[in-house]
Amino acid sequence: MEQQVRLKKVFGDVFFTATRTQAGDILHVEWYGTQSVETVKEGGYKMLEMMKEQPCAKLLNSNKNVVGSWDMALDWAEKVWTPQMKAAGLRYMAQVVPTSIYATLTIESLIQRIDREFMIRIFEDEEEAEDWLCSVTG
Repeated sequence: MEQQVRLKKVFGDVFFTATRTQAGDILHVEWYGTQSVETVKEGGYKMLEMMKEQPCAKLLNSNKNVVGSWDMALDWAEKVWTPQMKAAGLRYMAQVVPTSIYATLTIESLIQRIDREFMIRIFEDEEEAEDWLCSVTG
């Protein structure tokens, strides 16, 4: 059975969805709109909670619908989220980049900080990202 979680901002806008694939081996996360430290942390902790409930080695993290930078949360993502996700079993991350240059630069900065922890690949298309995750063993 597919498991999906949606997180909303105060005024009801969805900023994050997380879906575990039918097989349970890929956690597919989508981020929407502008992000703040609070939304990045809330979504990050939700991913961590889902990983602890049912560990999996693969994350498809799509930022294709993100607008603007979220670099104010990079230290937290590097120092708190990354070690906990690694401890929970994450090994492979497919990162889908947005059309927004600012969000893309933030993602590239994050990858420079954490690429020693996971095998990370950048994609412009979610289907290609999922194909890569399905091709890796783990």
